[in-house]
Amino acid sequence: MPQPNAVRCLVVDDEPRLRRVLVRLLEGEGFTCMEAGSGTEALELLQQERVPLVISDLRMPQMDGVTLLREIVARWPDTAVIVVTAVAEVESAVACLQLGALDYVAKPFHLDEVRARVMQALDKRRLTLEVEDYRRTLERRVQEQAHRIEELSLERLQALVHFLEEKDPYTRGHSVRVADYSARIGRAMALPQPVLDSIALGAELHDIGKIGVSEAVLHKPGKLSDAEYRHIMEHPAIGARILAPLMREAPAALAIVRSHHERLDGKGFPDGLKGDEIPLEVRVVTVADSFDAMTSVRPYRPALSVAKALQELEEGKGRQFHTPAVEAFLAAFPDQATLPVTNPEIRPLHLPSPVPEALHRAAPPPD
Repeated sequence: MPQPNAVRCLVVDDEPRLRRVLVRLLEGEGFTCMEAGSGTEALELLQQERVPLVISDLRMPQMDGVTLLREIVARWPDTAVIVVTAVAEVESAVACLQLGALDYVAKPFHLDEVRARVMQALDKRRLTLEVEDYRRTLERRVQEQAHRIEELSLERLQALVHFLEEKDPYTRGHSVRVADYSARIGRAMALPQPVLDSIALGAELHDIGKIGVSEAVLHKPGKLSDAEYRHIMEHPAIGARILAPLMREAPAALAIVRSHHERLDGKGFPDGLKGDEIPLEVRVVTVADSFDAMTSVRPYRPALSVAKALQELEEGKGRQFHTPAVEAFLAAFPDQATLPVTNPEIRPLHLPSPVPEALHRAAPPPD
């Protein structure tokens, strides 16, 4: 008699007499059995309920046992399959082992042999599942460890960015303010969380490439020469090179670092990207970065007033700045008295989750 919680089994054979012999044997061993008279019927049953064991004849109408085996291996690889064949078809049975069957029995079969083959197949299945589970667990642990190492590296890079800014009274707090402005713009645009995570990471690290720029040029009190300006504008590419090994899994954040000085009209740096060649995340951060730069004191000029900076954003819409991002900035700060923001609290950086391509396709168009 079948027992509660017994192992379920599907017996497939177009000969009802032989099928019932196998069913009685297996139920005597405590299995719960389903029956199918063809490969087609077997697939219909498996679609409704998966079982750990299938015993199938090779020669059947409509769909033979080999075709059924291929389907089971492809669709339910955790299912153990034993094929039943005539003595003269042993070569076919051996071929089935190469296709993924765990064992075979030959007709006319002995019940003790069937019992032994079934138990052996289930043992093989159990061991295979245990190995696969161990592999997945090990892979997950490796990934978790690699992720932790990456986040520790991000913490060090974040500390480096703020150390560089602390040395310069003109840029102190710039990165966290840009990250804060960018986050508020993104939320006003109703961007999904994975996109916001990429923006947060890229915005706070966007100027890390300035570590490769001469301090004399960065702190020059007067107007920059063309050569000095080109030298400063190397920092996006420098930053992208520094972060590329760490941020392979965060391409949008890396694009922010490289492209935050690009313009919609193609007159930006370092690649002269134009329009929708510039990722949406970059367009958001560009607005935030520009506003904070305009409202901050620089060695070569005083800070602009909030009203003047907002006017610059308005006038740059569709030419330098992404129109929806500018409008989102204004919506995020309806009271100009709250601008510019004070330095927000520094929070640990994290690598963002992968952003589905559909989110980019659903993003607002450029201009």
